[in-house]
Formats: sequence, C-alpha cells, structure tokens
Amino acid sequence: MADPQEVLSRRVQSALGAAFGPEYADTDPVIRPSQFADYQANAALALAKRLGRKPREVSAAIMEHLDVSDVCRDVEVSGPGFINLTLREDWIAEQTRQLLDDPRVGVPLQERLNIPLDYSAPNVAKEMHVGHLRTTVVGDSLARTLEFLGHNVIRQNHIGDWGTPFGMLIEHLLEVGEESADADLLTTDPNAFYQAARTKFDSSGEGEDEFAARARRRVVALQGGDGETLRLWRKLVGLSKVYFNKVYTKLGVTLTDDDLAGESSYNAVLADVCDELEAKGIAEVSDGALCVFLEGFTGREDKPVPLIIRKSDGGYGYATTDLATVRYRVDDLKADRILYVVGAPQAMHFKMVWATAGKAGWLPDSVETTHVQIGNVLGPDGKILRTRSGQPVRLMQLLDEAIERAAAVVAQNRPDLDAEQQAEIAYKVGIGAVKYADLSVSHDTEYVFDFDRMLALTGNTGPYLQYAQARIRSIFRKGGVDPQAIDGRISVAEGAERDLALKLLGFGAVVEQVGDHLQPHRLSTYLFELAQNLTAFYEHCPVLTAGTEAERESRLALVSVALRVLVQGLELLGVESPEYM
Repeated sequence: MADPQEVLSRRVQSALGAAFGPEYADTDPVIRPSQFADYQANAALALAKRLGRKPREVSAAIMEHLDVSDVCRDVEVSGPGFINLTLREDWIAEQTRQLLDDPRVGVPLQERLNIPLDYSAPNVAKEMHVGHLRTTVVGDSLARTLEFLGHNVIRQNHIGDWGTPFGMLIEHLLEVGEESADADLLTTDPNAFYQAARTKFDSSGEGEDEFAARARRRVVALQGGDGETLRLWRKLVGLSKVYFNKVYTKLGVTLTDDDLAGESSYNAVLADVCDELEAKGIAEVSDGALCVFLEGFTGREDKPVPLIIRKSDGGYGYATTDLATVRYRVDDLKADRILYVVGAPQAMHFKMVWATAGKAGWLPDSVETTHVQIGNVLGPDGKILRTRSGQPVRLMQLLDEAIERAAAVVAQNRPDLDAEQQAEIAYKVGIGAVKYADLSVSHDTEYVFDFDRMLALTGNTGPYLQYAQARIRSIFRKGGVDPQAIDGRISVAEGAERDLALKLLGFGAVVEQVGDHLQPHRLSTYLFELAQNLTAFYEHCPVLTAGTEAERESRLALVSVALRVLVQGLELLGVESPEYM
C-alpha cells in the first residue's frame, strides 16, 4: 500500500528531472490536496522564475514526461500552471485492500535512532498537579509514536529528588516515624507531608537543636554521602514512587520505575562538570558564583545573562544537572536525538545549556536537541487552572472527577450494561477525554480545561473517537462477523467510499509527521477527520444491508481497516478503545 501524496511526489519529481535535467530531480513537487481534484502539483509556479519560462509552459513540459496513467484517471493543467491529479478508483481500492493485510496499517518503519525522551518530572514529596498533566501526556504519546516508527526510545523521568528541601523532609520523617500514618501521606497526600515539614522549618527557632538547624545539617550530611541519611532519603523517594505509580497507572502512561533518572543520578559528577568548564575557559567566577556567559544571551540594558553552574555558596542548580544530563545522554545513551517535553518558560534555559554543552564538546552537531514546549492549562476565567483557594489542581483529584463524570454519562446512556462494564467504560472514557483534550491542541499553546466539552460525544473529543470505533465493533457484532477475518475485495464506487478509503491511505504519513515534527495534535486532527468521513460513509453507504453481497463485503473490509486505524491511532495517543459505548 502507498500514500498517494508520496507516490505522486516521486512521479512528478521524476518528470521534473526528465524535463529540465537531473539537477531538478530533487525539487519539491509541492503536492497538495485540492478542491478541484484529489491533489495538485504546484511546482511549476516556483520553478518558472528559476527557469525563465512561464508557469504554464513549465507545467506543459512536466506533463510531457509525467507517467501516472496507472495511478491517475485524470491529469490536467489549470489556472496559472497548477497540475490537477485525480486518482483512479481501482488504484485507491487496491491500495486500501493492502492495508487489510498490513499489521502496521501503512505506517512505515524509519531508520532506528536512539532517542532519550525527558518527560513528566514530578518532585519527590510533592503532589502531582495539573501542570504535570501535559508534559506527561504529550511525552507519553511521543514515546509511543516514536517506538511504533521503529526508534529506540529511552524514557527519562527526571524527577526532583535532590537538594536543600530534603534536609527538612528527612528530619520530619524521623520525627513522625518511618512507619507512621504521617509517613504514609507520602503515598496518598504528599503535599500534606511536605507542608507539615515546611511549617516546622519556618516556625523553628535559631537554637542549635532546633528543627531548622538540624534540617540544614542533614542537607550537608546528604550531600556528603552519610549512610544513614541516604537510607532515609531512599525511604522518602521509595514512598513517593508508590504515589507516582498510582497516578501513572490511573493516567494510563508507560512510565515505570526503570525510567526514573532523577537529579540525584548526576550528583557525583557535578563538581567534574564545573571543573572541566572552568579548565576549558568556558566558565568564570563572577560575584562568587561560577558562571558561563554566552554571546547573544542578554537581559535588561543588554547586560549578559549568566548561566550559573555553581552558586556562591558552593551549591549546584538546574543548569549543572542539565549539563551533566546532556553529557550522559550523548556519551552513555549514545543519543541521536534528545527530546525535552518541558514547560515553555524553560526555553531560554535550555538554549543556554545546549550552547554551553556544545562549546564544551559534549553535544556534537550530529545530535539533535529539541525542547517540546508545553503550554498552560487554563480555567474558565482564562487564567492558569487553580482551585478556589489559589492552589494548583491536584492531578489525581482531576482524574477521579473525570471518571466520576464519565460514569454518570455511561449510567444514563447504557443502563443495560452491568456495573463492572459501566465502570470499565467510564474509566476509559474519562481518562481518554482528559488526554485527548490535551493532545488535540498544539502542545505549545494554552487550552481551557472544560469537562463538559471534553466528555461530549460530538465534536473533536476523545469520546467521539471512542464511539466511532465502538460503532464499527457493533456493526460486526450485529452481522456476526469477525473483523479480523475480513478478506473481501474493496471497491470505491460511491463518493463516500472513495473519501473514506483516501483518508485511510493517509494514516502512515500522518504518524511519520508526528514523529518527525513532534506534534501529536496532527494525529488527533487526522483521527477526527477520519471519524467524520465514517459518519458521511454510514449516511450514504449501508454496510450490513448493502444492495449486493460484493458491496457488503467491500464495505465490511473498508470499516475493518477504519477500525484498525482508529484503534492504532488512539493507542499512539495513549487513549483506550472500549468495546462498547
């Protein structure tokens, strides 16, 4: 099977080389969907000036050498020099028929790359809030898609598990007792544990044995590698992992404990990072801190903005850890491409880190680094989504509410199902709705969190797509046919059949675009359009009650391919496909 746009691009490129010489054989043929045909080749307009000829003359020369008779039934020049290309119905049908036999439904395997993918990154002893939703959901979708395209994706959950707060957290753990109910809050309500420690720290006196003084000494012991302090630190991290995994399980993402690569992983090499940058003359001491000053990074009054890699008190910050991370991912993980799914405000920070790593020789030009910028989740007031008290919305609370709301809808729409079936559908619909709402908009833009819109069965929503695939399953159940056993010929005599088949042939190219451009919303848009094609198809083309047996077999084959594309596409987004809706 083949993507029509790719086939036509190759054919037009071949004609360009034959018409104007081999140096033109790699010219972009500019193949685009057209309202006047299936596709339009617009290369002539771009080439006219370069060739010193009129666009229609260029189009005529291309047409003389264009061999598409096996693919197109109609080819004509229109307007100032567009070449309109209308595909043959038998070619469309045969390509779609081949999708039936392809376990990858037209998605090609790309050349394998090592791709460390940094996403989610919650903090130990802190609640995951709505701000973690997007980096986790977008990152997981990219991981799934890149793996399906054949790449070696190395998930990197860069959790905040090191630094000065751990002094007060460890001391608080000691005071409440390691096996106490208070300690168990780390697995259920981490914020309560953290706030209790913070309150003790802030209200502590200045005495040698006061809580704050002990907490500061504990930080020194932690950084110095004291055995007992490290044991208590591991206890904190272990309890937090239990909590993280509860969230990840509910959210249905692929992160595991094996993917944890926290700040602590790099603690032993931070001094070496600083020493090497200083020895190479890249870093210098300024106001007691070790800084890197890079050309082109200036702030107010054109003053250079420093990348601080060692603070004046001798401590290390995010920049030091991120530099160590780059070096590790290039040297040890053999990265070809490093992706960071992190909030948009970190853009300047990453540019400075990568520029510094490049100067140090740790980040060669052959390794691509990309900041997949994440926009904010907004409330109905257009401001960052928060609770009435002004706190960030807890992620677990938000997910529970999504499931609860979906359960009410399922109970109303499907009273015929038992409680267990209703609960399973409610979970898949509720979580799918939240994830799809996030993935259906460009990752670097903001969007308003609205349960009513997310859970709607109409419009560009997760439930609409889940219903689209469930409806196909119901057709096969009603007809007593196994969708996996379909092996009929496909014909596309009706316009709605033709439109559906053409849309199905574009799946592979869209998945490639998601992997290449790191934009899951392209796949969301494609799946929504496919579901709309299916709605139009049902209106004009009855399946089980088709006029002839051949028509029935053909339409069953078409919807069988559509089912596989929808399920596979939703899986790449991390959205489950319920059997019933």
